[in-house]
Formats: sequence, C-alpha cells, structure tokens
Amino acid sequence: MLFMKLSKKEKESFERDGFILIRNFLSDDEVKPILNEAKTEIKKLEQPFECEEDFHEIKGEKTTLRRLRSVYDRSEVFSTWMRDVRVRSIAKELLGETPVITLAHHNSIMTKMPTPISVTCWHQDIRYWNFENDNLLSVWLSMGDEFLENGVLEFIPASHKVNFSEESFDQKTCFKKDSTLNKPYIDKKVSYELKSGDVVFFHSKTLHHANANLSDKPKISFVFTLRAESNKPITNTRSTSMREILLKDDGFDEIHYR
Repeated sequence: MLFMKLSKKEKESFERDGFILIRNFLSDDEVKPILNEAKTEIKKLEQPFECEEDFHEIKGEKTTLRRLRSVYDRSEVFSTWMRDVRVRSIAKELLGETPVITLAHHNSIMTKMPTPISVTCWHQDIRYWNFENDNLLSVWLSMGDEFLENGVLEFIPASHKVNFSEESFDQKTCFKKDSTLNKPYIDKKVSYELKSGDVVFFHSKTLHHANANLSDKPKISFVFTLRAESNKPITNTRSTSMREILLKDDGFDEIHYR
C-alpha cells in the first residue's frame, strides 16, 4: 500500500485557500483503466445521468451529457479508486478524522462536452447538501488535459471562510457573478492547468465554477466527496438517500440509512 502525507506547507495552503492541487497523484498507468471504464460507461449511457439541458433550461432532446452519477456501483474500477489508501490518508489529514465516502453526492464521472452551454455557475457544494456541519471535501481526478478553453475548474481562494449572505446567491444557489457584492471575490479567482493524474482536494464551502468547453474534444473527469466521520448527514434528506463507505485504516465498512 502507498501512503501519502501532506507537508506542513501543503496543509497550511489548504487551510488558507480551501483547496490543494497535488500533481501526478496517479500515474498514467493508473489513470488509463479508470478513463477507459469511464468511456465505456459514457457509451452505455445508463441511468442515472444528468444533461446540460437539465440545468440550463434549453428546449429539445436531452443529449448533452453533463455527468454520470452513482459511479461507485457501476464498476469495481471506480470503487477501487474511491477507496484508494492514498486518498484516504490525505483526506484524513484534511478532515482531521476518519473519512467517509458519501455516495449521495458527486460520486460522478464529469463530462464537459464541446458546446457553449457546458458552463457551470459559481457555487458552494455545501448549499446542495444536508450535513451537521461543513467538514466535507471533494476529490477531483483529472484524466486528461484541463485548461481554461475546455472548462478547467476555477476557485476563489479563502471563500470557504466567508459567511456569505443569501443575497449573494440566486434561487438556484449560484453565486451571482454580476453582483457588486460578489465582484471583489470573483476578481480573486485562480485556476491551474491540469494533466492526467493530477488531483484537487477542495472544501465543501470553497466557491468554484467552470467555463464552457470551447475546444473540439470532450473533457472527462472524476469527482467524489468525503465527510468527516463525526459530521453526520441530516435524516430524511438527499444526503441519506444512499449508503456511505467508512474508510477505516484496515479496510472499509458500509453505512446504510434505509
């Protein structure tokens, strides 16, 4: 087993900014089977999945894939990656506790197809979820080149430390990009070009978004979310609609709610 440990500087960076990028987290040989399996699942296009049209209210057939959901149960290749001991060791440092995969959120193959409608608004993931507190983080695996022109993730550093008012968000919980209140924060946005095998860990309150994919090729990424063991999901919400995976030091257990 390969354990990873963050440096003091890396932990301070996460605490300050709300995200951390780790280059070459996986080798090309490790990414390849995950990407191949993702392409197979995309071709099958079996439910559950979401389309861009679901979010942008565009009339017509729902054919522009946004993401495949519930990927943990689609393939052992996916579940093995999500339980990777290196992910667990980093997550345990960042959360300060034993991490738990929450399958009800993210747990997705993200597809950003080459179309102008593939934009993702500024948002905080925690606004869509129901937990006792915000001690959750997401793990983003790049499985190819990600850059501004094809919709790489952008972040607003230190936004996880700000308690924004409700007027900063619209009814869809998007952070209003034209708001004079929000502009000083958006002006601080940063992004980093990603390569295959790079991984970003980001806090559930960190504001992030992605522009449309204006290249000529699809962008495929993998994202899932972990919570601290003591940060329980709220009963009878979407956050308890699926089981969870407790990542122990000597293996894993399943947590069932229904």
